Amino acid sequence: MPPIRKKDPLKSAQTEGKIQLAISDLKNGRISNIREATRIYDIPCTTLRDRLKGIEYKGEKRANHDKLTQSEEDSLVKWVPDLDRRGLPPRHSLVREMVNYLLLQHGKPQVGKNWVTNLIKRRPEIDSKFARKYNYERAKCEDPKIIQEHFDRVRDAISKYGILPEDIYNFDETGFAMGLCATAKVITGSDRYARPKLLQPGNREWVTAIEATNSTGWAIPSYIIFKVKKNVRLGWIDDLPSDWMINISENGWTTDQIGLEWLRTHFIPYCGRSMGSYRMLILDGHGSHLTAEFDRTCTENNIIPICMPPHSSHLLQPLDVGCIAVLKRHYGQVVEQRMRDGFNHIDKLDFLMAFPEARTVAYKARTIQNSFAATGLVPFNPDRVI
Repeated sequence: MPPIRKKDPLKSAQTEGKIQLAISDLKNGRISNIREATRIYDIPCTTLRDRLKGIEYKGEKRANHDKLTQSEEDSLVKWVPDLDRRGLPPRHSLVREMVNYLLLQHGKPQVGKNWVTNLIKRRPEIDSKFARKYNYERAKCEDPKIIQEHFDRVRDAISKYGILPEDIYNFDETGFAMGLCATAKVITGSDRYARPKLLQPGNREWVTAIEATNSTGWAIPSYIIFKVKKNVRLGWIDDLPSDWMINISENGWTTDQIGLEWLRTHFIPYCGRSMGSYRMLILDGHGSHLTAEFDRTCTENNIIPICMPPHSSHLLQPLDVGCIAVLKRHYGQVVEQRMRDGFNHIDKLDFLMAFPEARTVAYKARTIQNSFAATGLVPFNPDRVI
């Protein structure tokens, strides 16, 4: 059996270069026919004819299962560890979502469920591992190693992108049952055993507020999500301030699409006052923050999202540490006062009248600044937490 000769990739590339020069000369009329071109450039006549017919060079042709271009796949492979460094290691489904998003731009069909697995097999730069379970009870013990890793990610991002302290933001969603009062201590007779009951207005319909604050002490206007059917006419929002935004969902919770709309239409326009080229956005690991389009929009607008470890928002999230509890407490007090004034039901319009009042109390400049300091972000001081 004769030996199998392997092709020299360098020689093949040189030959292909000569073929491209020959094709150029033929098209420009500098060479009159194919036979003369093969003689001048010393190239195979059949190969030159194939190239003129549109048959691709195998060294540049991608396999059928490689639906992305080489540059797109390289960018994808770089994107995965970049997410991991920011505390957002992507699941297979998120990588597949990003690939399909890229293919959608070119009108190409989507990839199948095994595409990501095949990508990992042919790209040694990335690997697939099971995420380590992080027990809530352990999280409550405030694991210093996990907390330190978070601050390492923050410090590395600040150093890499030159992020200024004035360009650090935090955002979170918080939910309200519109008709619930705040829990409060009351005075009762000493002989009472059971906890006293406080009359509630009765409406427990859920509403979500997306909130964002800046380390210098200001807050982006609220983005409110009501439980409303899609075909309902929203006539009750006509008198809202122009800087507020209202959206709707079937259950009053945020969704992937709403999270993306908030980023594009609300956060990005309001953070245009940034001092530097890049901005940092501290967030938790909620699903609406971990979509391919959300991360891509952040990249396109020089926003660096940093994800906190699970069950750590009570330590690391400025909104949780300094503002949200105050906001909910004062909103409950406003609802209680309305109940004392004779209201027995809180509807959406009542909420929109009560919520701004509570928000004014919660989002004072000093409170916001103290919340960023207490979480070790601005000024950067992990020892405040660890």
